[in-house]
Amino acid sequence: MDTGTTAFMLCCVIGLTLMIPGLALFYGGMVSVKSSTNMMMMTFGAVASVGLLWVLFGFSMVFGTSYGGFVGSVTEFAGMKDLLEPMTTVDGLPISLFAVFQALFAAITVALISGAVADRMKFGAWMGFATLWAVLVYFPVAHWVFAFDGVVTENSVGGWIANTLGAVDFAGGTAVHINAGAAALAVAIVLGKSAMFGQLRKPHNVPLTLLGAGLLWAGWYAFNGGSALAAGNSAAIVMVTTFVATCAAVLAWLAVEKIKDGHVTGVGAASGAITGLVAITPACGAVTPVGAIFVGGIAGAVCVYAVGLKSRFGYDDSLDVVGVHLVGGVIGTLLIGFFASEGMPNGINGLFYGGGIDQLWKQAVAAGAVMLYSFAVAYLIAFALKKTVGIRISPDEEEQGIDAKFHRESSYDMQPV
Repeated sequence: MDTGTTAFMLCCVIGLTLMIPGLALFYGGMVSVKSSTNMMMMTFGAVASVGLLWVLFGFSMVFGTSYGGFVGSVTEFAGMKDLLEPMTTVDGLPISLFAVFQALFAAITVALISGAVADRMKFGAWMGFATLWAVLVYFPVAHWVFAFDGVVTENSVGGWIANTLGAVDFAGGTAVHINAGAAALAVAIVLGKSAMFGQLRKPHNVPLTLLGAGLLWAGWYAFNGGSALAAGNSAAIVMVTTFVATCAAVLAWLAVEKIKDGHVTGVGAASGAITGLVAITPACGAVTPVGAIFVGGIAGAVCVYAVGLKSRFGYDDSLDVVGVHLVGGVIGTLLIGFFASEGMPNGINGLFYGGGIDQLWKQAVAAGAVMLYSFAVAYLIAFALKKTVGIRISPDEEEQGIDAKFHRESSYDMQPV
């Protein structure tokens, strides 16, 4: 048992947990005041649902012995009953701690999708979608990307992206961000446009959004650094690249925003930070600090324009999950093929370091496969829910606000005591 690594990972679990209120505040501040509580509850509801699924069979589906590289055994670690003994991974980390670390990855990924359905999706339908998508999409895709051969037991066989294809994804650019972004696009299309689509949506509380972004930024060090699964040099390097890429993305977003609109905004700063964090997630162990500046800067500049795609193509992605997470995740995943350096923890060279295009095409295949699978299955889930239980609130309920109608609560009590 490596007590130093165990202590480090315990701290990372706390950091990841802080991302739950961070995401809730980030999203909650950007919606109207009459649906802010509902927006935050979508995050907490998704986390709670996925947490139970993870213990029952989710961990087993992700890290159990593979069926053809597509999904792990549902029953091998069902209930996690065999993971509570003093077993360790090859790095000296208790498997139970590794399991809860990965559980938070799963929960946060599902919660990310909720930003695309703000102000207009039934809470019960959201919970149904979150549950089904976790089982049918996240667990298999996480197996593709995170289940390396022998990661839990010596003889366990893992997923096809990690082991057969050999694409690099240090902390979840494909499994987390492209996955959630593609699902967000699908469910937004099925759900339809809100009454406010095409109009200027003003966030009801910008400081709340900035606070949420700051908490997410802090938690992302645990997200990326903890993926090194050791308290050592790799984790430290990853935290450096995570930090500098985020800084570059904030500046790039604000610069483009100033050129486009003549001003810079608090929401732009928050969005730029999240964009940089998204883009560096797959690349944080592959690129140098200078390479990370390019990854963050390119993502920050491109994603400003990517959020405008919804107006051009007519899908209502309320809080820009597609423009930030899908596009940012694709950018970060592909740029590994250009900026990767073998001196970094992943130990590979990209095109600009003499590695040719071999790694680039592997990154493209991984990104494309996850995108297509997630979009297709998410669309089918959302469409099935629409035709059965219904997923859209009524126009009157949308006008009154989800908080008052469905939760009997308001975000702020303005009545005198």
